Order: sequence, then structure tokens, then C-alpha cells
Amino acid sequence: MAHGPSTPPPGADAGFLTRSLGVFKYTGRAVELVWATSKPLTFIIAGLTLVAGLLPGGIAWVGKQLIDAVVAGADTGLGPNAALTWLGIEAGLIVAMAAAQRGLSVAQSLLRAQLGHRVNVMILEKAQTLDLTHFEDSEFYDKMTRARREASSRPLSLVRRSFGLVQNAISLVTYGVLLFQFSAWAVLVLAVAAVPAFVAETKFAGEAFRLFRWRSPETRKQMYLEVVLAREDYAKEVKLFGIGQELVDRYRSIFKLLYGEDRDLTLRRGLWGFLLGLLSSVALYGAYAWVVIAAVASRITLGQMTMYLLVFRQGQAAFSAILQAIGGMYEDNLYLSNLYEFLEQEVEPLEGTATEGPRPEDGIAFEDVWFTYPGATEPAIRGVTFQVRPGTRLALVGHNGSGKTTLIKLLTRLYAPDKGRITLDGLPLQDWEPEALRARVGVIFQDFVKYQFTVGENVGLGDVDRVDDQPGIERAADRGMAAPFIEGFPNTYDTQLGRWFKDGRELSIGQWQKVALSRAMMRESADILVLDEPTAAMDAEAEAEIFQRLADLTDQQMAILISHRFSTVRMADHIAVLDKGALVEQGTHESLMADDGRYAHLFTLQAKGYQ
Repeated sequence: MAHGPSTPPPGADAGFLTRSLGVFKYTGRAVELVWATSKPLTFIIAGLTLVAGLLPGGIAWVGKQLIDAVVAGADTGLGPNAALTWLGIEAGLIVAMAAAQRGLSVAQSLLRAQLGHRVNVMILEKAQTLDLTHFEDSEFYDKMTRARREASSRPLSLVRRSFGLVQNAISLVTYGVLLFQFSAWAVLVLAVAAVPAFVAETKFAGEAFRLFRWRSPETRKQMYLEVVLAREDYAKEVKLFGIGQELVDRYRSIFKLLYGEDRDLTLRRGLWGFLLGLLSSVALYGAYAWVVIAAVASRITLGQMTMYLLVFRQGQAAFSAILQAIGGMYEDNLYLSNLYEFLEQEVEPLEGTATEGPRPEDGIAFEDVWFTYPGATEPAIRGVTFQVRPGTRLALVGHNGSGKTTLIKLLTRLYAPDKGRITLDGLPLQDWEPEALRARVGVIFQDFVKYQFTVGENVGLGDVDRVDDQPGIERAADRGMAAPFIEGFPNTYDTQLGRWFKDGRELSIGQWQKVALSRAMMRESADILVLDEPTAAMDAEAEAEIFQRLADLTDQQMAILISHRFSTVRMADHIAVLDKGALVEQGTHESLMADDGRYAHLFTLQAKGYQ
């Protein structure tokens, strides 16, 4: 297993202080996000934070009054009344403190659930705006993986730490006021003692984030291996080929690499945290000795000694908590940078507004179209020109990788040509309003999706605005020839498909293909029907029946068919032969056979297999 991608490059720690300051830019955005998620809960948390910040100083001061009252009562013989009064006040403050802390915990739990949902929805909605190129880019997947892993919890963590920072700052001010009465130097010692541990913790938080960021490819490999080893659609091959142990070994090797990096960082973080934490302990007990000596010398009362000891301990804890909160906020900001980097991913806007073209009789026209996939060196489509008029059926023929499916992606505007243009009804595709364009297309890809939904939903999703249109679903299933086996199910169109959920029913690949074909037929208003290997898993008889049905249904539509079965292809009105992305022949079956070119050669080869 290679170590390169997960190892931060040399100089990764350069400019640490600059980054530490600049990375806090996401704090305000996180607060805005939390406020937008739930204003009442945010307000409650802010109010309880203020109360929880003020109460500790008050409890310490009341404790001093209680002890002094006890001493005074013993010395003067006045009895316990004053001491009991202060004891009751302290008990009330303790109850109020416990209520504030519990209220904070409850409010934060409720807000965490809402915020996690909101951020996940933001990520999913952003994904809907992205181009297909983003989903076929490994670096993009790393970015999305980083955004999804911890971003849903980090905004609340950041806001919680921000409120905690305010709470401890309020407490620290009250402690400082009380402690300043003893000595200003004590306040300085309190502040300085926690700084070294804070600097170390923040530095290690930055290192942890950089490890997380650089090893995203390995993390994604682990996630993929988990899917392959634990999903039913992979189980057959994994078992039959006996590759399970090989994949488990790969999973283990990735873990060893990641664990080794985590272990080294954890050990260094723990060691330095312990050593620098000793400074705080030394400062604490030095201050204790100072206060005790002052009490023995009668410069302060017993109550004051108790208050100063408590204030110094709690003040040191508050100051450490402030520094830890700042360090945690730094870390949260780092992880939030992943979220906002993903959410701010630039997307080329689809700017078309047209809903109809000037010349419907022109149909679809490709004019010298060229296209190269991002990151590829060779064009997938080379100067392709052809036309499909209304009522015409076009078949695309060629070896795997010749560019057939790429043409479909260009037609459906999942990609844009690098050169040349594609028009519909005489209007370039980029001028069409995207929804209007896609509403005119019914499509089944060779790698169609098997939705783990009911049969009716699987079909109805072909036209999401009519997903509950039961008569329309039944008509589409009839056109796609799925109706006979669907109606044989006990729950017919309410039958759960797939094995992911309870009572799910698995279909044969041929049945799944008919369901997908029915989904393409759901758009009854679509006048462009695209069938990319729609019958690859069906027998010859079923295929012939389906294409006869399609021929009857597409008198006024434009149909584009991709198939490797030439018995089906010859039913098309026009045939285009592709080779390495270029259009090398086109014409009718008869004219292409008469030309005795590439099409005739391929047709003859396949025909011999049936002789």
C-alpha cells in the first residue's frame, strides 16, 4: 500500500500562526448556520450560557461568606443562623447551576439533531447542482467524503465551544475580580500557566486535520471495500471467486497505515500534553502555598483563604477551558473548511431559457461535434455529424468504447461538446431551459439504477411529477412489458424490490431491465426516446417483441437505439456506425450491406453465429 497520498508534504507546518488566525473565518458562518437552524434553541443556549458563566463566581463568594459566618458564630457565640442562611443561598445557587448545565445539555442535544439534518441536506442539495464531470472526478469524491464525514457535527461543536468560551470568560472575569483583591500577580500566574499546553494542543490539532485531509483517498478505498464485502450485489462474485480474504487483507493494510499515523500523532500529543500540563499543576500548588502562607500569617481570613483556593482552582480550569475552546474552535474551523469548500464548488450555470425551438421538423442534429472527457488525452467523440427527424428511429452501432453512450450523454446535456454544436428543433441545446429539455427525453441507460423502492415507485420516478399517478404507472409498465410479471406479485405495484428492506423481492436482471424500460416510458409527453442496450439481458424473443412494441409506439417520436444485436438494429430507419469516436458509416441496413463496409462485416460475423 502506497504511503504517498496520506503523507503531508514537506513544509506543511509553515505559516502555522498565520493559518491559525485565518482559519477562524468560519466561526461567524457557523453561528449563522446554527441561528438559521433554530432561533429558539440558539437563544436558550445563549441565555443559559450567560447564567452558567455568572453563577460560579457567585458560588465562590457565597462560600467565603458561609465560612466566615461559621467562624464568626463560633467566636462570638451568635449561633448558626447566619451560616445557615448563607448555606441556603449556596444550595440555591448550586441547584440553579445544575439546572443551567442540564438545560444546556438538553438544548444542545436537540439542536445537534436538527443541525446534523440541515447540513446533510445542504450537502445533498449541493450534489444535485453539480455536473456529471464532478461525479466522475476522484478528487471531487475526496472533497465530498471530507465534507460528509464530520461536517454535520462540527458547526454545533464550533458554536458550543464559542458559547463555552463566553461562559468561561464571564466566569474568569468574576474570578479575576475576586482574586485581584489578593494579588494582581496571582491573576498573571493564572493566565500564563495554561498557555504552553494551549499552543501545543492547537499545533497537534492542525497536524491531525492535515492527516485527515491528505489521506482521503485511503479512507474512500476503505469505504469502497466495506461496500464490496457487505453488499448483496457483490456477494456472488466475492464468494465464487474467493476474493473475500484478499479484500479483507487490503482493508487491514489500509487500517495499519492510517493507525500508524494516528498512533504516532496521539503519542506525541499525549506526551507533550502531559509535560506542559505539569506547568499548570506547579502554578496551581505554588498559588496554594502562597494563599496558605497568607492565611497562617493572618493577612487573610479563613473564608478568604477558602475562596481564593477555590477561585484559583476554578479560575485556572476556566482559563484552560477557554484556551481549549479556542484550540477546539481552530480544529472545528479546519473541518468546516471542508464543508464550505464543497458547498462553494463552482458549477457552470445552465443558462438556457427556451421551451420550444423554431423548426420542430429539424428534430435532433449533431454538427461536427467533438468531445474529450476531463483528464483524458484522446477525444471520445471526433467530428460527428448526423440528424434524427421526428418519427425516425436511429440505431448507433460500434464496438464497446466507440462513443455510443457518450453521444447520449451529450444529447441529454450531461456534458457539453468541446467543439461543434447539437440542436433540437433548430435551437442549440445550451439555449434550452434544462427542465424543458429533459422533460422531452425518456431514457434507459445500460447501467440503469435498481432503486430499492416499490415497483410503482421504480416506474413512477421516470416522471417525478407523476410518481403517484397509478394509471400512468400501469400504462408505462404495459408499454415496457413489465406489467405481466408485476401483476403476478401478491402486492402488485406496492411490492418492495431489492433485499435492502423487509419483505423485499429480488428480480432477475431481465425483469429489472423491463422495469427500467417502463420508467423510460413514464414520460408520455417525451418525444425523444433513448434506449442504451435496453434488452441486453433479455432473450431474443422478448427483445423482438419489445422492439416491435417500440416501433408501434414511436411513430411520431424520435428514437435512438444502441444495441449489439443486429437483428434489432436492422429495424431502425437509419443506422450510424461509430469507431473510436468517429462516424465511419451511416445509412439504412440495405444500403450499408450493399456498401460491404464495416457494418456489413459486423452483421455477417454475428449472423454466422446463428447458422
